[in-house]
Amino acid sequence: MSLYRRQTVWWVRFTTPAGQRVRRSTGTADKKQAQEFHDRLKAELWKVQKLGERPRRQWQEAVVRWMKEKAHKASIQADKMHFRWLDPHLRGMELSSINRDVIDRLTEARQAEGVSNATVNRLLQVLRALLRKAEREWEWIERAPVVRLLSEPKRRVRWLTREEADRLLAELPKHLAQMARFSLATGLRQRNVADLHWSQMDLKRRIAWIHPDQAKARKAIAVPLNGEAVLVLHRQAGKHPDHVFVYRGKPIKQVNTKAWKEALKRAGIADFRWHDLRHTWASWHTQAGTPRDVLQELGGWESEAMVRRYAHLSAEHLAPYAEKIDPLGVVPGTNLAQCQNSQDVKELQVVD
Repeated sequence: MSLYRRQTVWWVRFTTPAGQRVRRSTGTADKKQAQEFHDRLKAELWKVQKLGERPRRQWQEAVVRWMKEKAHKASIQADKMHFRWLDPHLRGMELSSINRDVIDRLTEARQAEGVSNATVNRLLQVLRALLRKAEREWEWIERAPVVRLLSEPKRRVRWLTREEADRLLAELPKHLAQMARFSLATGLRQRNVADLHWSQMDLKRRIAWIHPDQAKARKAIAVPLNGEAVLVLHRQAGKHPDHVFVYRGKPIKQVNTKAWKEALKRAGIADFRWHDLRHTWASWHTQAGTPRDVLQELGGWESEAMVRRYAHLSAEHLAPYAEKIDPLGVVPGTNLAQCQNSQDVKELQVVD
């Protein structure tokens, strides 16, 4: 029998002209709708096998395949979140039906929830990646629609001065303060610090490492430990046999807590996230003259573009070029008396 019921839901079962056995749920308890589903599916598979037509794939099929192939992604949980939001909008829709109009409606629906353009774009980027994969690798659709992202204002890099960092560390509870100190000393991401195990370091060689499956770029990261980082680790020694950072004997899973927010308020620091500790670390390195390629390797960034965000914080290497068009001819190490205009020299001396 090609149509049968399991509990309340009807299923279809038949063999295609090519001998392929098909067994699939119709997703409905209505027998008439189930019969329509059966007839349509059987006709489509006949066209695919006899006429060479491209099979019609649904949104849910694409999501399932995406999740299987991308299970290794560091951001797979974020993908799941976006798919959960998209599900009521795209469930039951054929991939080939997702066009410009559908994408515009999705964009408007997400914006209507009051989220930022950046949040909408993260959703659109996942959708775009899936549709491109369906076209170029899976060959499920003829052509993926163009997905245009919304404009995003370029935000400045948020970082702390040394004095601000000291204020924050003084206000944080001890367990968060030690994590923050280690983050400022190493530049590691929140998850890497929270999940750090004693087995991941060699204090004699003053080095730690992040395994590929723990890194965002899925590449191992060697982490040299400076004096501050080693001091923090010595303070944490003996608190837990496996995890470095713990609270009341248990690994720390959440840092964006009420204690963190209250400490920021008491320290007088606004618009600052835990991830900005990493920005602070990179900014301090840049101001200290750490070469860009070295900083990229230290931070485990995949591309130099990520490091260029901090380039404006260090301009010492440009100073000699700025002096090339100095009309006074005043450059470091020269005698100011050589300047032609004595009044200009006096003004420069005052500024210095």
